[in-house]
Amino acid sequence: MPAQLTAALPSYSPAAKAAGGSSASCTASHFLSYPTRRLRNGVRAQVSTTETAEPAPAAPAKPVKISKKQDEGVVTNKYRPKEPYVGRCLLNTRLTGDNAPGETWHMVFSTEGEVPYREGQSIGVIADGEDKNGKPHKLRLYSIASSALGDFGDSKTVSLCVKRLVYTNDAGEVVKGVCSNFLCDLKPGSEVKITGPVGKEMLMPKDPNATIIMLATGTGIAPFRSFLWKMFFEQHEDYKFNGLAWLFLGVPTSDTLLYKEEFEKMVEIGGENFRLDFAVSREQTNAAGEKMYIQTRMAEYKEELWELLKKDNTYVYMCGLKGMEKGIDDIMVDLAAKDGIDWIDYKKQLKKAEQWNVEVY
Repeated sequence: MPAQLTAALPSYSPAAKAAGGSSASCTASHFLSYPTRRLRNGVRAQVSTTETAEPAPAAPAKPVKISKKQDEGVVTNKYRPKEPYVGRCLLNTRLTGDNAPGETWHMVFSTEGEVPYREGQSIGVIADGEDKNGKPHKLRLYSIASSALGDFGDSKTVSLCVKRLVYTNDAGEVVKGVCSNFLCDLKPGSEVKITGPVGKEMLMPKDPNATIIMLATGTGIAPFRSFLWKMFFEQHEDYKFNGLAWLFLGVPTSDTLLYKEEFEKMVEIGGENFRLDFAVSREQTNAAGEKMYIQTRMAEYKEELWELLKKDNTYVYMCGLKGMEKGIDDIMVDLAAKDGIDWIDYKKQLKKAEQWNVEVY
């Protein structure tokens, strides 16, 4: 499918860096028959050898479930831990500011087109070195932060958004997450062992007119960056988004607003097709003086969101910290009850219809 990157990309974006600050362009490729059994000697029933028994009625065919998502030709587990793909780090840049609580990095790896992924999938990374038992480190899964074309638009790279894990344990010792620190410390040219791609839960809807509500906390923004690049930064012959994309991003401080410049550019490009809401918990409050978590921000639009959730072309995607789903349930329970609907049962129906998709950790 010929495709083209069309946006004037932010100056820090990988594609802009690769092209000296200019926009990037590219071309991208996407009845059972049983043998007749003879009767054994000794069977007492009289059987005619000149008549053919009528065949048993065929069992009704089970209806084939057709997915509402872009799952045609999706590849999974092409590369496994024993035989990973070895790519190279092309770019590793810090996203968060100096006053952010922790570091989050955006990194781009070469794949030469050998790791064919879709928006919403994940890859595994195996850190260099060995664990305390002398065995290779176990892989860690990360949501892919780039569209299938990749940040450079040539379908030969994959990008991740990774927060460096550093904490102090009960004994007062500073502990560093093995894989996150390995990734955040990578220098351009370094090799990276990649597995996957994996996952179908977070694939985009087929319907280009769908309403897609994206709920992210922190690095849970990764799959939605991949969605939104496809929607607003690229042109495809077989896909043009004409629906509503609504992103809610929750972070602790303004210095941790990941990809803010990109998303604001998408607002300019998308117009009425893109809505953007940030929730900055340590800096913002609602009218009642409560901290502005993602569910607090959503509560400001709760009636509108509930009306959207009653439509069969609305899809919710959630990625980030595990506790976020409960906060959203708390908003919807009372709204649904006003319409005589049990929210938990209704959410189960949405999940069955592929309209409620969750990837939390």
